[in-house]
Amino acid sequence: MGDSTNIQHQFAQGGKTVYGASVGILMLDTVFPRIPGDFGNAATWPFPVMYRVVRGASPHRVVRERADGLLNAFIESGKQLVADGADGLTTTCGFLSLFQAELAQAVDVPVATSSLMQVPMVQKLLPSGKRVGVLTVSRENLTPDHLSAAGAPPDTPIAGTETGREFFQFIMENRLNMNAAACRLDLLDAGRQLVDDHPDVGAVVLECTNMGPYASELRRELGIPVFSGISFINWFQSGLLPPLYSGTTTDPREPAG
Repeated sequence: MGDSTNIQHQFAQGGKTVYGASVGILMLDTVFPRIPGDFGNAATWPFPVMYRVVRGASPHRVVRERADGLLNAFIESGKQLVADGADGLTTTCGFLSLFQAELAQAVDVPVATSSLMQVPMVQKLLPSGKRVGVLTVSRENLTPDHLSAAGAPPDTPIAGTETGREFFQFIMENRLNMNAAACRLDLLDAGRQLVDDHPDVGAVVLECTNMGPYASELRRELGIPVFSGISFINWFQSGLLPPLYSGTTTDPREPAG
């Protein structure tokens, strides 16, 4: 028998139920299709995530009614995700920037409520004379309050999808069916409108977490960088759970004792 004194001890720390899924996603209460590239499709992510639906948080209520009366429901759902194992939280609607400060304060983990939080960071990447533009599901309802809560300038150029064929309608009416080809055309039209109206736009941030499937084609069409909620949460997760490289002596994915 070997000498037990030579055994290398490696301890792990418990305290939660789920391990390895560092990002918790607070879902709007929807039934519309969520194709790959959408936040609500688990196949979108190159890492495990956890979901919790915030009941009553319909697209209409969150976008058109500023999520009135829903803060406590988001806080409670966020706390449940953290208790289960999430190391950070995000949401499935950029309009929830309005809850950024309150939610982060309540759950005591990093919170990234809105893709709009990328705007000030992307602005610093651009040359003088260029600024960030935003594509949103609803130009009418995206107010300076939403932008300011995300740290974005209140005069940020914005284009919406309200006059399109499909994208706005299937989300805001919470439809069971969608025409992805028509949605693609709506996003391309909105992107072209944004840069036509604002020639100084040097990069685009996509507010809506349902716009991810179209980011690559928007980049090709517009010829400028496009930052989606997917790019944001991939960055966010990389800080919550940094990748393990060969040659390291410990695995940071396992809590240390």
